Amino acid sequence: MPSNVKIQRKSSAKLTVRPAPRQKSRAILQLGHLTFQAAIGRNGRTAIKREGDGKTPITSMPVLYGFHRGERIGALKTPLTMYRTRSTMLWCDAPCDPNYNRLAKAPFKPSHEEMQREDGLYDVCLVLDWNVTSRRRNLGSAIFMHMIRPGYEPTAGCVALHPRDMRRILPFLRKGRRIEVL
Repeated sequence: MPSNVKIQRKSSAKLTVRPAPRQKSRAILQLGHLTFQAAIGRNGRTAIKREGDGKTPITSMPVLYGFHRGERIGALKTPLTMYRTRSTMLWCDAPCDPNYNRLAKAPFKPSHEEMQREDGLYDVCLVLDWNVTSRRRNLGSAIFMHMIRPGYEPTAGCVALHPRDMRRILPFLRKGRRIEVL
């Protein structure tokens, strides 16, 4: 079978996140026949997501675009639009602010996350369309797919992968590709 047929089949394969047994903050990410360990919200998953609940939403979310830390991460092979992070890039997580669940620019007083983090979590950070294109206050913000902490420590609600696994799935991601959290 020609290699381009394999890639074409793989790129249309489902991208799913299933709960891992025995630990609510761990998951298995599957792309076709490939499977990877992942970390999810510290309080597991939920069908009723709320700001600050520490849970990953159970839903199907399109991937919108991504960010990368250019000086730390070399060239990335992906058809997904990727923006290089800058020190002034912030993500607003203050429900009462008009910028809620949007990129903001420093200086910015309301609650936010820095996109150019020192801990490397957002060296590659993919924005998932949870409460982004159709925002509602307090339904959760900054639901990303990003890098793991050592030991697959839980996230605040995101899906986190090992850097080598992120590099393996990036070639198959494009705008609109859905990630289904079960």
